[in-house]
Amino acid sequence: MRALFDPEIFRKKLSGGEFSTSGLFAFQDGEFTVFPGFCDVHVHLREPGFSYKETVKSGSMAAAHGGFTDICAMPNLNPVPDCPENLKIQTDIIAKEDAVIGVHPYGSITRSEKGEELSDMEGLSGSVAAFSDDGRGVQDSEMMERAMIKAKSLGKIIAAHCEVNGLLQGGYIHAGEYADKFGHRGICSESEWKQIERDIALAKKTGCSYHVCHISTKESVALIRNAKKEGVDITCETGPHYLVLDDGMLKEDGRFKMNPPLRSESDREALIEGIIDGTIDMIATDHAPHSAEEKSKGLAGSAFGIVGLETSFPVMYTHFVRTGIISAERLIELMCVNPRKRFNIPISGYSVWNLNEKFEVNPDEFLSMGRATPFSGMTLYGVNYMTVYGEKVVYGKG
Repeated sequence: MRALFDPEIFRKKLSGGEFSTSGLFAFQDGEFTVFPGFCDVHVHLREPGFSYKETVKSGSMAAAHGGFTDICAMPNLNPVPDCPENLKIQTDIIAKEDAVIGVHPYGSITRSEKGEELSDMEGLSGSVAAFSDDGRGVQDSEMMERAMIKAKSLGKIIAAHCEVNGLLQGGYIHAGEYADKFGHRGICSESEWKQIERDIALAKKTGCSYHVCHISTKESVALIRNAKKEGVDITCETGPHYLVLDDGMLKEDGRFKMNPPLRSESDREALIEGIIDGTIDMIATDHAPHSAEEKSKGLAGSAFGIVGLETSFPVMYTHFVRTGIISAERLIELMCVNPRKRFNIPISGYSVWNLNEKFEVNPDEFLSMGRATPFSGMTLYGVNYMTVYGEKVVYGKG
C-alpha cells in the first residue's frame, strides 16, 4: 500500500455538514480497500458485572477485528450507570487502556433500569453518548415523557428498547409459523411497534431527539417512515441478522435466539426496503455475548443475544453490496457516517479490507468471548487486514 489514510478527510466532510458519501473511500490499491472506521451504537461489553461473558478488552478487540473504531456501550451492567459514581466504575476500566478503540458509554434512563425513577441524567450527561434502558422498554408513558423532556434540555438522545411487557406472554421467538409448527411460545410484533407508536407521539410532543433500537417489524418501519415525513426528530437502527434471516430459517439452537426475535419474511422484506429508501438510518449489531452454557439450552432455554461485531460488515457487504441491493457508499452511510452524525462521534481511524477474499464464519476464531452467531458456517466476502485507531494499529490479520 502506497500511503497511509488521513482521517482528517472524513472529519472535514462531517464537521462541514457534507454528509454525502461520494468519495468516502480513502483509496483503493490493488486488492485492498480502505474504509473509515465503522461505528456501532449498540454493543454490550458486559463489564462491569458480567465479565464472564465479555470484557471491555475482548469486546473492543472484537470490534477492531470487525473494522470498528468506535462503539457505544449499553448500560445493562452491574452497577447500572445511573449516576456519575456508577458510571466511573465503567469509565475507569475503559481508561485503563483495556479498550483498544473508542468506547462511548450510555447512561441509563431510569435508576437500575427499573422504570420507576429517572436516573441522574443531568449528572451523567457530560460523559455519556445518550440515554437508554436497553434490554427493557420503559413501560410508564409519564416516565418516558419526563425522560424525553430532560434529555431535550440536556441536548441528549433517548435510545429506546421498545417492548410492551404485557404483550410478551413468556414468548422467546417470533409468533409465526415456526412457533406454531414446533410448539414454541411466540413474541407478537405488536409488543415492539406499539411502544414505538407511543414514543413517536411523545417525541413529537416533547421535541426530544429519539432513536429506536433494533427494529424488526414491518409496522415499525412504516411508523418511523411516517414520523420522519411529519418532521419528528427520529432515527432508527436494525441488525444484519434481521435483514438476512427470518423465522423460516430458525433452527433448534440458542444461536438463533435474540430479542427482538427473527421475524417473518415479510418483515425482513420491509426492513430491506427501509435501508434502501433511508427510513432505517444505521446498522447496529446489538452484540450481546453470553457464556457457552447460557447459549446451549436451545430456543426455549438459552439466554437472549448473539454476537455480531466480527461479522457485521462482511454479512452486509456479501448480501447487499455484492448483490447490488445497495451501493458500497450506502453501506458506509449505514455503518459509519449516519451513526457518527447522529451520536456526534468523530471519525477516529480506518480499516483495510480485501473485498474479494472470502471466508467461512468460524466462531472459534472470534476475538469476542461470545461464540453464538446464526451466521456460523456461512461463506462471506470481505476480510479485514488492519484496523487503525488514531495512529495505532489495533488489529492486524495474523
